[in-house]
Amino acid sequence: MDQTKTPRMKTAGFVMMAVLVLIDQLTKYWAATTLKAASIPLIPGVFELSYVENRGAAFGILQNANFFFLAVTLIMLAAIVGVLRKVPEEKRYTLFTLCLFGLMAGAVGNLLDRMMNGYVVDFLYFSLINFPVFNVADICVVCSVILLIILMVFVYRKDDDLAFLKPGTKADGDEKK
Repeated sequence: MDQTKTPRMKTAGFVMMAVLVLIDQLTKYWAATTLKAASIPLIPGVFELSYVENRGAAFGILQNANFFFLAVTLIMLAAIVGVLRKVPEEKRYTLFTLCLFGLMAGAVGNLLDRMMNGYVVDFLYFSLINFPVFNVADICVVCSVILLIILMVFVYRKDDDLAFLKPGTKADGDEKK
C-alpha cells in the first residue's frame, strides 16, 4: 500500500465527528438537568459551569434569528462537505481533513440544539474575564478554525498545496484514469 495514502482518513473523521457531537449533546443534557438551579464554581472567581439558553450567536448577537442560523449552518455544512470531497486522501492532508470534521461537529452540535430547543445550551464560563458562556460545540468550531488558519499560513504555503480548493477542480477520486 502506498504510504502517502490514507484511505480511512475520512472514515476516522466521521467517527471523530460523531464522538464530538455525542460529547457535546451529553454535556448539554447534563448542563440542562443539573445547572438550571445553580452554577457550579470549579475555580472560584475564574471558571464555572453556568447554564445559559443562547438564542443568538456568539456574544449573544442576532437574538431569536433561529431560521437564519439554521439556513447558514446548513449552507456551511454543505460547503464543508464539498471541500471534503475534494481533499486528497494523502497523509499530508490528514490534519486539514480532521479540522473540517471538527468544524462540522461543532456546527452539527449547535444545529441539533437549535432544531430541538430553539436555542443553544451554553454552560462553560470564564468569570474572571467575563467571557461569553460557551459549550463543547463552540470549542470544536474555534479550535478547528484556528488550526485551519495555522495550517494554511505555515504548512500549506505553496500555491499548489491547496490547489484542489480552486473552482473547477475535480473531487478526489473523480479523475478519469
